[in-house]
Amino acid sequence: MKSNEQEILRFRSRPFLADSTLVLAFSGWMDGGDVSTGTVLRLVDLLKADPVAEIDPEPFYLYNLPGPMDVVKMFRPHIEVEEGLIKSLEMPTNTFYCHEAGNLTLFVGKEPNISWRTFAEAIFDFAREVGTRRIFFVGSFGGEVPHTREPRLYVTCSDSKLLAEMEKYGIRRSGYQGPGSFASYLMTEAKNARLEMTSLVAEIPVYLEGVTNPLSIAAVTRRLAHILALSTDLDSLRTMATDWEMRVSTAVEEDESLAEKVRELEEQYDNSLLEDAN
Repeated sequence: MKSNEQEILRFRSRPFLADSTLVLAFSGWMDGGDVSTGTVLRLVDLLKADPVAEIDPEPFYLYNLPGPMDVVKMFRPHIEVEEGLIKSLEMPTNTFYCHEAGNLTLFVGKEPNISWRTFAEAIFDFAREVGTRRIFFVGSFGGEVPHTREPRLYVTCSDSKLLAEMEKYGIRRSGYQGPGSFASYLMTEAKNARLEMTSLVAEIPVYLEGVTNPLSIAAVTRRLAHILALSTDLDSLRTMATDWEMRVSTAVEEDESLAEKVRELEEQYDNSLLEDAN
């Protein structure tokens, strides 16, 4: 490892988990409904995973750039000022966690704006240091699924042999052309790093993409916990998801056109399930 990489990747402790799994979440692109960060942060909390390392954010983010304010504001750190006093400034964080009992490490960070190769090398360096064999990324995109149904999950893999394993969990193969994510870039580099990588992306209601979606977070967390054979209590997720669905349904019924759209999506969703079963 080069000296500048040592500064970028900072270990608090160095666990070694042979043939372990690393689960990644990135805020920003592919984090609609907070499904990416919400799922992995929920696992960190449920598993009581310990922080073990960080990636220094300084080389990877733009805080200021030319352009209209509605665009530029998305890059600036969030601050809070109260009664004339500065209370907080939220800079990006990129933290690795460890759950030794589950042979699992987790990462929650912000998708880098620049220097993707260097950021990827830091993630791969961490994976090599702790004994990682496979990487999972969890994300989301806005699609034609109603909030009253579980999100459909789609899989992309770095190797064809991984696809068959994922299909037994009821996950569809993805198909896509368009702007790429940092997770997709990581996947193209995974083989060179001698790692397996799988992306699990949830299709969530496009009409709710800008708000936290506990139902989708709960559904993805359950599926991921099943894939990783994690034994943890998920009852709190179900309660939060049910309460959220009831609140959203009440609000939707007050908008006649949106309510009609949701009923159409429900019918399409249920018909697709019948077609898949036949």
